Amino acid sequence: MTRPWTIAVVGTGTDVGKTWVACEMLRRVRAQGVRVAARKPVQSFVGAANGAIASPTDADLLGAASGEDATAVCPVHRWYPKALAPPIAAEVLGRAPIQLLDLLAELTWPTDATLRLVETVGGLRSPLAHDADSLTFVRHLAPDQIVLVADAELGAISATRFACDALMGLLVVVVLNRYDDANEVHRLNRRWLMEHDGLTVVTDAADIAHEGVRL
Repeated sequence: MTRPWTIAVVGTGTDVGKTWVACEMLRRVRAQGVRVAARKPVQSFVGAANGAIASPTDADLLGAASGEDATAVCPVHRWYPKALAPPIAAEVLGRAPIQLLDLLAELTWPTDATLRLVETVGGLRSPLAHDADSLTFVRHLAPDQIVLVADAELGAISATRFACDALMGLLVVVVLNRYDDANEVHRLNRRWLMEHDGLTVVTDAADIAHEGVRL
């Protein structure tokens, strides 16, 4: 890379594996000697009854992969211990509304970070702020590249097409997550997206690091 390269990791839906894909990319690119940084502008999660964190959050996982503190990945005031879309979690918790421009302004990067990775929340149309969903956030962010994570199972073609239509004009690499080449549905879904839609579709960590980042 000759300049910082910004990637946004988005999903066709919730629980398709965005964080896993993002972490694999970060670890593999970092292993090549590239300085990486990860950001999660806002996160919501299951909180323990005593107010503690029940399990590692996305920011914890991304920070472990990028070599950063979780609070650098996501500012502490953007941690919402309620497993709901962040603006809904904020309302339930009695906290202030989340505004798109504030989230964008809070994105700061190490000066030596060559790969800058931002992971959104849920699917593309999932509320990320009170005035924006993940798609709106990405449009304002204007990253160099999009990594779109989709589940490889039935429904992958429709979900991927809808997402790619929404992301028209941006450089997109599709990751079919949890892919099994022995599974006919997975194999044919990938072939269709590549041959009929002309998409770049990858399925494993090595290809994600290669295709998902332009070194």
